[in-house]
Amino acid sequence: MYHINIYQRTFHFQHPAGTSRGIYTERKSWMLEMTDDNLPGQKGIGECAPLPDLSCDDLPDYEKTLRAVCDRFEQEGSINYPMMRPYPSMLFGLETALLNLQNGSDILFDNDFSRGRKGITINGLIWMGDYDTMLKRIEEKLQQGFHCIKLKIGAIEFDKELDMVKRIRERFSRSEVELRVDANGAFCFEEALYKLELLSQYAIHSIEQPIKQNQWGYMAELCRESPLPIALDEELIGINIPEMKAHVLNIIKPAYIVLKPSLHGGMKGVREWVDIARQQGIRSWITSALESNVGLNAVAQLAADIYGSSDIMPQGLGTGQLFTDNIPMPLEVRGEQLWRNEH
Repeated sequence: MYHINIYQRTFHFQHPAGTSRGIYTERKSWMLEMTDDNLPGQKGIGECAPLPDLSCDDLPDYEKTLRAVCDRFEQEGSINYPMMRPYPSMLFGLETALLNLQNGSDILFDNDFSRGRKGITINGLIWMGDYDTMLKRIEEKLQQGFHCIKLKIGAIEFDKELDMVKRIRERFSRSEVELRVDANGAFCFEEALYKLELLSQYAIHSIEQPIKQNQWGYMAELCRESPLPIALDEELIGINIPEMKAHVLNIIKPAYIVLKPSLHGGMKGVREWVDIARQQGIRSWITSALESNVGLNAVAQLAADIYGSSDIMPQGLGTGQLFTDNIPMPLEVRGEQLWRNEH
């Protein structure tokens, strides 16, 4: 019989993390500690970390709902996926804890990454800040050896953001540095196409979520007209039924989708999204959602399991150094790659 203990952890950012939705200085997670009477001495840890005002399961009574979900799991002895679809962050925590418990280690999937034989190439993430701070952070990432930079935009004047992109391109060609930008829905539809045309002068790889989600007609029009490839992220939140996933991708027809297990259906939901997107010729990559190392370890191993070593794009897994009080894990960023230090 399974038993799950829930406890809350608050992690503190080394530096304020700015997005167009606001600035994060701390991050709340609910940790699941799972045991099984048939596996004495073993335990599994999972992390449930909804993003405030974004996750579809960011509920006022989150812990109470999580306890009810865990009680049901204890009674049934397995994950009830149809029932769990509306609760992606809780599902991800349960999936992680169960794999951790069953495998008896923090190796959740057996692959070259989890065994420490290969690293995963990741993007260097530049959080929003004032102009000088962002420019300094870009310099640091480039010096560290990153060839894919992701800029969060939409918080300062667009002209300054454009100037930042221009500066990077004056120094580094498209073949030297891949540039991704993430607007987090900051543009209004009326000005979006104009801004995308300005950005497209600088050989941008893609832009994530230029306008707010749930405007399928507008987003489809942008995907048709934009000179820049568009990636969906927030747009996918709360779409948990496979038929609806296929439907929204077929309507909007993005170039890419960006997937976070905590937001997009746990591990199972992310696999569904990847498969459905592939059928429509849409590529994808996976990112963490500001989890601690417990969640990051699971997300990274999942990415390695889904994509293998063939045709894997830079993933968004560089969040392990965000917190002053992170949970120790054998994860290390070497140059532009995330590695697991297995001995």
